[in-house]
Amino acid sequence: MAKSIDEGFSAFLTWLVPAASEHDKARAHKSSVESCLINGYGCSSFFETGSFGNGTGVRHHSDTDYFAVIPAKNLKEKSSISLREIKESLQVKFWNTAGIVVNCPAVRIPFGTWASEKMEVTPAYFYGMVEYDGKKFAKYEIPDCSSGWMNSSPSAHNYYVQKTDDAKSNKVKLLIRLIKAWKYYWEVPIISFFLEIYVTRHCSNESYIDYAIDLALIFEKLEKDNLPGLYDPVGISGHIKPCSSDAQHAEALSKVKSAAGRARRAINQAHEGKIDDAFLTYDLLFNYNFPAR
Repeated sequence: MAKSIDEGFSAFLTWLVPAASEHDKARAHKSSVESCLINGYGCSSFFETGSFGNGTGVRHHSDTDYFAVIPAKNLKEKSSISLREIKESLQVKFWNTAGIVVNCPAVRIPFGTWASEKMEVTPAYFYGMVEYDGKKFAKYEIPDCSSGWMNSSPSAHNYYVQKTDDAKSNKVKLLIRLIKAWKYYWEVPIISFFLEIYVTRHCSNESYIDYAIDLALIFEKLEKDNLPGLYDPVGISGHIKPCSSDAQHAEALSKVKSAAGRARRAINQAHEGKIDDAFLTYDLLFNYNFPAR
């Protein structure tokens, strides 16, 4: 039970932290997946990325993501062909694992029921170094979901998020986790990477972070701008789309509008001293997963 809105968010954020052993089932297969890709494609590096890799994962909902760095000569000009071939190779290796699919820009291997037990393997090839904020980071080409390849640098983007988090009292990653929880609880088809960069960019322009206020500001801005794409502030990935298709964009925008209204209503209720009502509204915002008062 929480007495104040701040206590409610603190308790909720504690619940959202993935358990230390949560994605061990996927990690347990790391060596065998890597071995398959070494033997078949000359994979030179296999490292974890994504939400678990940078500390913004949500319990039971975030995939376990890996980059498989493969020599460009061993990949096809059309990334869709490489994804299909890698998927087929992994299906042969894990012949008793049902549901291995291409989930661009990766191949998804479901080693368990929870999302955290599903490994997403993104083929990549080294494409030189990129400089950001006076530092150099490895850059890769990964599938762009249109049969081509696009720039990516997980280490540069992680640095961008971490630097902003450090500057804002370590609340940026927690705000990202809250937004991602909303996404997962309501099955909103917004790309997680987009949310991560969008929220970080928002926070970089704020003097301090207040979870209730910034949730409302982010949802309202997304609604006002019609759920826009954004240009990568790190200067690597170009234009970052919020969704994979027009149909997904329409569905996501509808859910953003609902979230904006609820987040603002909860703030107004709290300001009027209607704390019980505010808790109920936050519970609705997070699809009945927010702590009770």
